[in-house]
Amino acid sequence: MDNRITRRTLSALLVSTGMALSLPALAQNEIKIGYNADQSASGAAELGLSGLYGFQAAIEDLNAQGGVLGRKLVGVVRDDAGAPPKSIQNMNELIDNEKVAAVVGPTNSGNALAWLHIPQQKKVPVISHVATATDITARYAKEPQNYIFRVSMVDREQLALLAAYAVKASKTKNVAIIADTTGYGQAATKDLLEILTLHGIKPVGIEKFGPKDTDMTSQLAKLKAAGADMIITGSLADATAQVLKSMEKMDYYPGLLSTWGSINTPLVNIAGPKLAEKTIFAASTTEDASDRAAALHKRLVAKHPNMPAFVSAAQGYDAVMLIAAAIKQADGTDGPKLQQALENLGAVQGIIKKYEKPFSKEQHEALGVADFHLAQWKDGRVVKLDDPVVKGLTATDLKR
Repeated sequence: MDNRITRRTLSALLVSTGMALSLPALAQNEIKIGYNADQSASGAAELGLSGLYGFQAAIEDLNAQGGVLGRKLVGVVRDDAGAPPKSIQNMNELIDNEKVAAVVGPTNSGNALAWLHIPQQKKVPVISHVATATDITARYAKEPQNYIFRVSMVDREQLALLAAYAVKASKTKNVAIIADTTGYGQAATKDLLEILTLHGIKPVGIEKFGPKDTDMTSQLAKLKAAGADMIITGSLADATAQVLKSMEKMDYYPGLLSTWGSINTPLVNIAGPKLAEKTIFAASTTEDASDRAAALHKRLVAKHPNMPAFVSAAQGYDAVMLIAAAIKQADGTDGPKLQQALENLGAVQGIIKKYEKPFSKEQHEALGVADFHLAQWKDGRVVKLDDPVVKGLTATDLKR
């Protein structure tokens, strides 16, 4: 049957049933959700790519159940290539031209901070599924309606978990910090100093290195001389890999804790599989965290064998599920009503957890430090860490 016959047949069916809708009208009955994230350019692109796989899987699952409010969900995907100008252009296109009901993204915090004003002014909810900068959800917190939400790991929260582990695991309480000189690294140092102070700990050393440096032996030698047995890094995967390689040169292996950037494959590619196993990092979930996580991981890897970062796939999946629940609760896609629905959601089953009222007017973070795991690389896979130190952590240890 050719395309013209299909159209005539569908048109006749609609007329015979009294539903004389044109095909463009049928398309208008779809609900579009935008995806704006780096999938190709920056060091964090694999988080954006994995996030896309989870985003698409959630839409597939919802459509298999009949969509939302009887309407099909359609994902509209844009790659911002890690560039703020492109990310801004994408947001305008998604909102003005594609008429999306909501947006999931971005990968990079800098891109989010460049365009937050656009969805806020145009009243289109956004759920950040990767970017972690604290100000993303805080910038408009005092506005009558804040349209920016998150299902990802906030920097301060994951550093709180790393610090809690470091303090518990250290036999000497000699905890140190090593961070790159980027804004990210120095913000992490500031947060860690404040968090460790809450634990009554003063770092025995604070060292810096350039983001492109490949030899940190001089900085590590100072920390070794100071007796550091636990070191927390403020750097992305490639730089953390260089810290590990410098430790190997010195045969100095204190506990090394890092943020969720270490879930990226550059850590393994640069440091090598075995050396990569010597850092512990924060994650919101892992492929072995639950039956739901395992099932989604198996499904996605079957379709995308080289999927690098399951954690962002789970966060992308859950972001769509929360948006869908809000559309159902708002009985439509009106922006202000959708924003209000997000702040007043009930229970929503996700991959990371079952969300119980995940957002409120005061709180736009669906995940907090109590939801996070510690993880590590083992045999080329990211697995949940469940050692005696982790088992001994309590809520009172999570100071932030």
